[in-house]
Amino acid sequence: MADQAHKVEKSDEEWRQQLSPEAYQVLRRAGTERAWSGEYVDWHGDGTFTCRACGNPLFASTTKYESGSGWPSFWEPLSSDAVELVEDRSHGMVRVEVRCARCGSHLGHLFDDGPAPTGQRFCMNSLALQVEEPPAE
Repeated sequence: MADQAHKVEKSDEEWRQQLSPEAYQVLRRAGTERAWSGEYVDWHGDGTFTCRACGNPLFASTTKYESGSGWPSFWEPLSSDAVELVEDRSHGMVRVEVRCARCGSHLGHLFDDGPAPTGQRFCMNSLALQVEEPPAE
């Protein structure tokens, strides 16, 4: 779990003011963007994927892979305490929801059909992420 002293807590109105309506729907209302519509589906640069809501570092670009699912997919988070996993029984199915451990925002879902070495697919919404690219040399 993320350090409790660094938890981000905001009112619903504060989140609405900070985020675009589309990002708010995904991050704060557990929405899902349309497959193949996200800005990071085909992104292949170097950097760290962070939570769009609070900036928490989540995934290294070196763990991103082409899953063919239509969403950015990663086989491992930066650290086990970067994300929290929650049972999701919405839409008549049982899945594992992935949330930001710092602010509780919805990021996507976890599936057990990913590549080695973990066999996991962290299927994330582009609207939930932003990339911090390394400084130019």
